[in-house]
Amino acid sequence: MLVLRGYRYELDPNNRQRTLLVKHAGCARFVYNWGLEERIKRFNSEKGKDRFTNYFRQHRELNRRKRYHYPWMYEVSKCAPQEALRDLHKAFANFWRGRKKGKKVGFPKFKKKGRHDSFKLLGTIRLFEKSVQLPRLGQLRLKEKSNVSGRILSATISRKADRWFISFTVEQERPEPLLIKGPKVGVDLGIKSLATLSCGTVFENPRPLPRKMRKLRRISRQISRKQKGSRNRQKAVIRLSRLHWRISNIRIDCLHKLTTYLAKNHSQIVVEDLNVQGMVKNKFLSQALSDVSFSEIRRQLEYKTKWYGSKLIFAPRFFPSSKRCSQCGNIKSKLALSTRLFSCEHCGLVIDRDLNASLNLELVAASWSETQNACLETGGCRLITGQCPSMMQEPNTTKFAGLSG
Repeated sequence: MLVLRGYRYELDPNNRQRTLLVKHAGCARFVYNWGLEERIKRFNSEKGKDRFTNYFRQHRELNRRKRYHYPWMYEVSKCAPQEALRDLHKAFANFWRGRKKGKKVGFPKFKKKGRHDSFKLLGTIRLFEKSVQLPRLGQLRLKEKSNVSGRILSATISRKADRWFISFTVEQERPEPLLIKGPKVGVDLGIKSLATLSCGTVFENPRPLPRKMRKLRRISRQISRKQKGSRNRQKAVIRLSRLHWRISNIRIDCLHKLTTYLAKNHSQIVVEDLNVQGMVKNKFLSQALSDVSFSEIRRQLEYKTKWYGSKLIFAPRFFPSSKRCSQCGNIKSKLALSTRLFSCEHCGLVIDRDLNASLNLELVAASWSETQNACLETGGCRLITGQCPSMMQEPNTTKFAGLSG
C-alpha cells in the first residue's frame, strides 16, 4: 500500500540561516498576495473567459517582472514563489468547486506577516541523521535525530512563535494491514468528556484553551498597551505566540492518543456524523466545540483505520443515540443538554448520558455487519471507508438498520 506520510522536526538554524528563512517566507507571502491581487483586478476589469487566469499565466508574468521590479527574488530559491502561486491556484480551484456544489467555501485571503510565515521547497533534498540539505539554504541542523523512510517529495518550512520547523512529505510503501480481531466500540464525542467508549472507558477533555484563557487575556492586554513597532511589543507578541503554540500542542497530543488507541485496539469503530459547521453557530458552545476539534478526530480516524486494519463506521447524522434507551430501545421526545443522567420511563434504566449514547452506537456496528453481509450476497453495495449506502436513511426516521424504537 503506497501512502503519503508527513514527518516534522524542529530546525536549529544560525543567524545567517534565520535571515535566509525569513527572506524565503517573505518572498512566498509577497508572491501569494501579489497573485491574489492580480486575480481580483482581472476579475473586476475583464469580461468573459478573460476574467480568469491560472498558475502558468501568473508564473510567466512573474518571471517577466522579476528582473526589473523584484530583483531581490533572486536571493531565494525559485521554488518558494512557484509553490506559493500553486497554493493560490489550489485555493481558487477549491473555492469555485465548492460554489458549484452549493457549499460555503471561503474566498482566498491575503496572508499577513507573522501569521503565515511558511514556504515550500522541491528538488534536491538530502536528509542526514541530524541535519538536512536544502536548495539555497544549505545544510541546516535538526534538534533531534531523523527517522524518515521513503522518498521525500517536498519540504515545507514554517515558523511557530520564534521557532522554525520543517515538514517532509514522504511517499512510502506500507504493508497491507491485517484485519484487527478486537472488540467493536461505539464512541460518543463530547465537551465535558472528550470521548466515552461503550466499554466504559472515558477520555477526559484536557480543555487547554479555557485553562489558559486568563493568561491569554493578560498577555493580549500587555500587547495593546505597548507602542506599535517597539521591541517590547515584539517580545510580548512572541510570548503570546508561544502560548497559542502550547495550547495547540496539548490538544493535538490528546487527539492523537485517542485516535491511535481506537484504531489499534478495535475492529470496528462507530462515531456520529456530526454537523460541526452548524454546531459552532451556537454562541454559547462555539468556543468549547472548536477547542475539542471533532473534525480533526474524524480526519485522523479515517487514515489511521486504513493503516492499522480496523473499520470506521459513521452513524447517520439524525440517529438518536442520546435519546434512545440502550436497553429497551425506547426513544425520548426531548432530552435537555443539561441532563447528564439518562432515565428510561419504560424499563427504569438509569445510566450516564454519554455511556448510553456510546452503547447505542456500538449496536450500529452489529447492524452494519449484517447489512454488509447482505450487500455482499446480492452484490449491490460498495463499501467505502466503512460506509454502506443502504445504512443512510431519511432524517425523520427513528429506525436504523434493524434497530427500532
